[in-house]
Amino acid sequence: MTDTTSSMKHPTPLTSGDFTAAEEPFALFSEWFNEARTSEPNDPNAMALATVDADGLPDVRMVLMKGFDTDGFVFYSHIASQKGQELAANPKAALLFHWKSLRRQVRIRGPVTPVTAAEADEYFATRPKQAQIGAWASKQSQPLESRFAFEQAIAKEGAKYLIGEVPRPPGWSGWRITPVRIEFWHDRPFRLHDRIEFRREAAGSAWSKVRMYP
Repeated sequence: MTDTTSSMKHPTPLTSGDFTAAEEPFALFSEWFNEARTSEPNDPNAMALATVDADGLPDVRMVLMKGFDTDGFVFYSHIASQKGQELAANPKAALLFHWKSLRRQVRIRGPVTPVTAAEADEYFATRPKQAQIGAWASKQSQPLESRFAFEQAIAKEGAKYLIGEVPRPPGWSGWRITPVRIEFWHDRPFRLHDRIEFRREAAGSAWSKVRMYP
């Protein structure tokens, strides 16, 4: 898996040419992401994650993509968080990458599945120790009486793991969005933008490509 951190099967980036000539989306995404890693001042892997609650009301927040390959796009968080509860009830999501420095964006939609325990363990082990301790201390999306209470919880968990490795909390894991729609958007003068959407019925199906009006 390409990341920022891991190595599974991942697409070979395209090297040149008009992006609208691409025949499949993963190599094109890999090319654009690699360019964003050199041009974005902060967090080129930041993406907006959209879910819906039990009433169908949309929720959106920024998360960090921690890996991608031809199986999908992966991020991690607390299972009991608002996003985690919404994905458990309705395992579908949309993503948006916006790279302002490149005047590009990528929209992704598809079903969501949990990553394996082994994948979650592998990624959690790469996090800075203070971030690992924070995952134990945080009751994500729950009311917090004060910042001091959170700092006390961090100190308490930190004392437990002063020496040695920090295990992954049982309530912390990740999800994989497997795209069935991927749209590439590139800014053009006078709002005459280029838009290409790749579509498929399900994972493993052949992609079709449609050029969209801006």
